[in-house]
Amino acid sequence: MELGLQNKIVLVTGGSKGIGFYSALQFVKEGARVAIAARDAQGLEEAKAEIQRLTGADVLTFATDVANEQECKRIVEETAAHYGGLDVLINNAGTASANSFEDVDSALWQSDIDLKLFGAIHCSKYAVPFLKKNGGAIVNLSAVLAKTPPASSLPTTVSRAAGLALTKAMSKDLGKYNIRVNSVCIGLIRSSQIEKMGQAAMPGATWEEYSAEVGKSIPLGRIGNTEEAANAIVFLASNAASYITGTAINVDGGSGGTL
Repeated sequence: MELGLQNKIVLVTGGSKGIGFYSALQFVKEGARVAIAARDAQGLEEAKAEIQRLTGADVLTFATDVANEQECKRIVEETAAHYGGLDVLINNAGTASANSFEDVDSALWQSDIDLKLFGAIHCSKYAVPFLKKNGGAIVNLSAVLAKTPPASSLPTTVSRAAGLALTKAMSKDLGKYNIRVNSVCIGLIRSSQIEKMGQAAMPGATWEEYSAEVGKSIPLGRIGNTEEAANAIVFLASNAASYITGTAINVDGGSGGTL
């Protein structure tokens, strides 16, 4: 399948590790020109070096916090100035924050919404003028639990649910410019945090053993790999998904309770 990403210009927020890093790596492998942004400057440099080691390609990096609107403006405009435009925006920046309603104070509500929701809003706001020129794609990262929030999942599920509404509304407004907007809803995906949980829950077990144990409650029988989530993101941003907009794809091994 031809993805049509050769020489496309891509900005990935939260791109220094995890799903963001593997998405950036896959875009580079497809021939795209990539910029990655994250708060951790050292992590960014390590990601840049690893991408260069694996592909021989260079990426542009921004140490920034997308909770700040002016920083969103800066990274979009500097990416476009450096590469000569912008074709794809991946709004991936975010952290897990799961608490009961009574344990979430106003400061945590605000910081979570600023990072996950307004980060996507502001990056998209400044990206759209560039995307209008040739059409393009925005992919907003969300969570399967945003569709069916369980107890003690706040504020993340609320911020992510708002992001799903943002995705649908933006897709309606921006379709006339051939700008597609979609979401990827993540389930249980391998990460350093999940690995630590596995070590605590099953000391001495291999990752495969822990994954299989947790996978007893997942139809596909295991925890997902980071690359599998990245593949869905790259697909939605590509020409192979040219007639897909305003939708949310679950990457969860079938564990979610909704489509």
